[in-house]
Amino acid sequence: MAEASPGTPELYTARSGARIYRLPLRLFPGLDGYAHLVLDGGLQMLVDSGSGYGDSNDDLEAGLAAIRSDFGEDVGWESLTHVLLTHGHIDHFGGLPYVRPRTRALFGVHELDRPTVSFHNERLAVVAHRLRGFLTEAGVEAERLEHLMDLYLVSKHLYASQAVDFTYEACGMKVGALELIHVPGHCPGQVVMRLEDVLLSGDHVLPETSPHQSPETLTLSTGLGHYMDSIQRLKPLAPAIRVALGGHEGPMTDLAGRLQSIEAFHRERLALVERLLETPLTMAELSDRLFPAASGYHALLAFEETGAHVEYLVQRGLVGLVNADVLEDDLPEPTLYVRRGPHAPPSEVGRSTAGDGSSRESALGGIRGEQADVQL
Repeated sequence: MAEASPGTPELYTARSGARIYRLPLRLFPGLDGYAHLVLDGGLQMLVDSGSGYGDSNDDLEAGLAAIRSDFGEDVGWESLTHVLLTHGHIDHFGGLPYVRPRTRALFGVHELDRPTVSFHNERLAVVAHRLRGFLTEAGVEAERLEHLMDLYLVSKHLYASQAVDFTYEACGMKVGALELIHVPGHCPGQVVMRLEDVLLSGDHVLPETSPHQSPETLTLSTGLGHYMDSIQRLKPLAPAIRVALGGHEGPMTDLAGRLQSIEAFHRERLALVERLLETPLTMAELSDRLFPAASGYHALLAFEETGAHVEYLVQRGLVGLVNADVLEDDLPEPTLYVRRGPHAPPSEVGRSTAGDGSSRESALGGIRGEQADVQL
């Protein structure tokens, strides 16, 4: 039985009268999201293209048709001026092979995500090699490792590389009235797009989910350190934002509060990791303690999420390696991690917000990341 239609587009209006439409999309089984259509003066800018999988392309077409019929807008493939990507994860760019032959619009992406979009097979080979090494060092048994690698690769081969017409830094981080702000962490080339008092936040900030993190050892310019820095970068802008629209889930009307909540969530998880590492553990053992219910693709996300938090602590000298000498072996044993001191004051690491109501997530909770949002 086909899944129900994801719904009809919603209209948001910026202070100047520019119009932003949210197009609901079914991206992968169990994962919904949005593309956005920005109409500002003579510009028609499609932000993200969906996954290209299953019903996603049909939903994109239905969304454009509904904007024409329900809102009276003269929009369509032939009138698009730009197709802009918030970041290089396949649930946001996988629809490009469908979109590209239907429009003469200019395609744009941040420089750090251009390799993923335009040289996909090469990028996939590099990261798959790094992921295998990461899982081996983490202590994942051989049979489970091969299963996780199959899960990682299963949807990635559906995409065919697409050329882009421009990159964001080369054009001054602005397209029309859209201000582009680089916020690496969840993805190397993640940007948020500000149109006056409306923010298109991609997957950098979501209202219910703390976006998935993976270690920078897999992909440069990811990692929890970059992500936390990017959260800080948005804080001065938050008071001027009336509504933030992410790539998944509902609108956000308190961006400042949501940024604080996400930051508190990761601080709690860092503190929990330190407590668990009072006893030396491999990454696999630690991941199983943090996410005991994770299975299938979510188990892979759990390993990456664990790795991102351990990496953050190792980089700051708060966690160390018990058996660093084994890394010199041709067939190294799994790496053992342990908490080390002295520690940063609680205001910097391990700050707990339990009981104050500021965080909607719990560090003891499940995986906070979308099924299709593992890093390339």
